Amino acid sequence: MLTAPSPSPCPHSPLFSLRRTTTISAVIHHHPQDRQHNAKSASLLRYHFTNTQQQQQQQQKQDDAVVDVVIPPEEKVKLLELSLVRKRPPQFPGSIYDMSSGSLSHPPHLRTLFKQQPPSSNDNDGGDVDEELIMKALDIRRQVTAEIFKEAMWRKGKFGITYSTNVADRLPDFIDHVMIKAAALKKLPEFADSSFNVRAKWFIEDSNVVPLIRWLKHNGLSYPKIAKLICMSGGNLESIRHLAEWLKSVHVKGEFLGVALLKTGGNILERSIEELNEIVEYLETNGVRRDWMGYVMSRCPQLLSQSIEEVKTRVHFYLDMGMNKNDFGTMVFKYPKILGFLTLEEMNQKVTYLKEFGLSTEDVGRLLAFRPHLMGCGIGERWKPLVKYLYYLGVSRDGMRRMLVIKPMVFCFDLETTIVPKVRFFQDIGVRDEGIANMLVIFLMTKAGVSERDIGKCLALGPELLGCSIGNKLEVNVKYFLSLGIKLHQLGAMIADFPMLLRYNIDIFRPKYRYLRRTMVRPLQDLIEFPRFFSYSLEERIIPRHKIMVENRVNFKLRYMLACSDEEFNQKVADKVEGRRLYELGLINEAPPHSQTVDDSLRQQDAVDYTDIGSKASEPQAIDSSIERTEFDRSSN
Repeated sequence: MLTAPSPSPCPHSPLFSLRRTTTISAVIHHHPQDRQHNAKSASLLRYHFTNTQQQQQQQQKQDDAVVDVVIPPEEKVKLLELSLVRKRPPQFPGSIYDMSSGSLSHPPHLRTLFKQQPPSSNDNDGGDVDEELIMKALDIRRQVTAEIFKEAMWRKGKFGITYSTNVADRLPDFIDHVMIKAAALKKLPEFADSSFNVRAKWFIEDSNVVPLIRWLKHNGLSYPKIAKLICMSGGNLESIRHLAEWLKSVHVKGEFLGVALLKTGGNILERSIEELNEIVEYLETNGVRRDWMGYVMSRCPQLLSQSIEEVKTRVHFYLDMGMNKNDFGTMVFKYPKILGFLTLEEMNQKVTYLKEFGLSTEDVGRLLAFRPHLMGCGIGERWKPLVKYLYYLGVSRDGMRRMLVIKPMVFCFDLETTIVPKVRFFQDIGVRDEGIANMLVIFLMTKAGVSERDIGKCLALGPELLGCSIGNKLEVNVKYFLSLGIKLHQLGAMIADFPMLLRYNIDIFRPKYRYLRRTMVRPLQDLIEFPRFFSYSLEERIIPRHKIMVENRVNFKLRYMLACSDEEFNQKVADKVEGRRLYELGLINEAPPHSQTVDDSLRQQDAVDYTDIGSKASEPQAIDSSIERTEFDRSSN
């Protein structure tokens, strides 16, 4: 009876694998007395396994020998760059290891870089080389971190490549911080198998530094200021946003946020919001308005770095000089640096120096409330050279004290660039030293608005001004004209045209100005164009001629109305009346100039052309000097 042969197992079945393994093992471990089967194939297989074991042993010996091979420093640097750079050259099976700068004599075995080198003639060479390699490795890692940061800037933040590069170049401390934190993440289980690049990317994204840079840029900060702020934070980036939000709450403008954050004189990021609120509330209770805080903090950011005790000491320093809270608040708003820029010692020295001019403590308080910029001037750099120069010109201590009271800004001017050239100019035009000593010319140029080109004309037309008191006469008149709404430069032109404005009594001005504005209904510009209006008698010249113009329904500018004799004025009126009659009859096609009726002038004051004053003023005018002189004598009496 025939028996069917058993089927052959599938090549992929476990039974087949078991049989194949058993067969190979029997071939390898056969004994000479066993039956020889496929002897040739078995011998080749034995040779293959034996050769493989020999190669492994030889490779192990070579690896052990590599440890003792001295790798040149330049090749070590190449190995470091290859191992640490972010993008390595592509490698694939069968590729030949190569570098653009030249091939290495050995393949990269990073574990051999920092092994103990063979002893050399100098025992310190090995340590120096290792330290140099460590620094080089850190530098390469830092470059890799910077590249990761720049990629986050232009991928996540949508910044330009140039802007990202500029910011990264100014963040060496923050790049090191990212590098250290990314290396520390290796200890966490979730990052144990992650590469350095992955860890650095995760930390940069988790820190929200890119959105913070975008927000600061939106608030007007330049990238150098942004970079400096981030480096100041020491990694605590949220403190920047919190402090910036607080500054905006006290009305600090966007363009001054960087100034307030960077120029505090200390690390403002370490202060709590409660401490800053305490400073603001204390200043507010002493006269500094809430809506002024932004201006004060942006101009004097050093105030934010002071303790509340130091702020109280500085505030009482000024209040103890008799200054009330309103004056103190206005003083701080005018010059915020007076509160936080100087040390207490410097503040005491300057107040003591001002008292040497004969001023009391209360006088100094009033002086600083009016001109706080004095505290920003140095004693040795600004005040002492000025005092010596004024003493050389003959100015006494009382004169300097009067100068401080009347025009304290003189002590803020630079001696070489401002005061000396002006004094030389006055001397060149023939002004006596006595006049300069009385500071008349400086008063005219600084407080009366007279320009330098008109100062000679002013003194030539009114030399009597040299004998006038600045405090009792000149300054009083200047304040009166400024109170009328006349600008300083307009007043300077008026004084240059008619210097006697500074000599008249205010009682002479008031009735004439009232009649001009209320009865004649003339604009202020008419007075600015013709300041000699005040030199004419109100009862004998201004009122009679105005009545004649009203009766005849004509109107003249002040210059044509007053600067002529009675005969010339009557002839002008008759000519205008005749010209209007001919125009109404249709005998002429154009109305005569300055012939509008009084009613029209009252309703259409804005229609009068005052833009051509310069050209008309230069035309020859028929002015009776004897009449004008007579009117001046009457007015002055």
